[in-house]
Amino acid sequence: MADCLLAIQGLSKSFGGLKAVQDVSLAVPAGSLTALIGPNGAGKTTLFALMSGFLMPDSGQVLFDGQDITGRAPHLTARLGMTRTFQIVQPFATQTVRDNIAVGVHLHLKDRRAALAQAEEVAARVGLSAQLDKPASDLTVAGRKRLELARALATRPRLLLLDEVLAGLNPQEIAEMIPVVRGIMQGGVTVLMIEHVMQAVMNLAQHVWVLAQGQLIAQGSPAEVTADEKVVEAYLGHGTAARLRAAALAGKSEALP
Repeated sequence: MADCLLAIQGLSKSFGGLKAVQDVSLAVPAGSLTALIGPNGAGKTTLFALMSGFLMPDSGQVLFDGQDITGRAPHLTARLGMTRTFQIVQPFATQTVRDNIAVGVHLHLKDRRAALAQAEEVAARVGLSAQLDKPASDLTVAGRKRLELARALATRPRLLLLDEVLAGLNPQEIAEMIPVVRGIMQGGVTVLMIEHVMQAVMNLAQHVWVLAQGQLIAQGSPAEVTADEKVVEAYLGHGTAARLRAAALAGKSEALP
């Protein structure tokens, strides 16, 4: 695919007798915002780790902009333009928000003054301008999620892998974060997100892949996958699927409980 930024082909990874990822292939078009969903333990975060070089696959290939990057170290992958966030946020707690973001900037920029200035620009994109001089330890859960996003954006990614950036947020915080994520894509960054909050998936994703027990079981538009019986049985449940379909018809969306 000429417009394919990321392609994974036949990726598999086992841990002892556990087949965490089994022969998974997918392609992420440049400029898109796509989602990877599925039940806990489905292998989603393992798949992100294989894509971004934190794990070496047992078999298969990862291509970024046509280049084979299978098993390449994460910092080298980041230099190429693919960066991931982590579900468990671990900022440098004693450093300020500004300094935390500047760490990401330093991947490409050595000058300290310029890095701090660029950190301010990134903070503005995620709504952290008023928090720049706070220690990261003083941030709320929502603030830390925004900081994790900012640190990743500071590396100047072409592709951003978001691992449950909305986890732990209340409904209002989720509603406030959705336009931030959409704005990142509209600013030219391709986004692939792991997400359980179906409100976000229905509002944001153009295409969805569904993983269960390490295998892809469905793909398509959000409306298509929520109507897929395999997805209903493995993940959503009939009640949630029905509510999502009704909400989509009404032009609304709903979060998973």
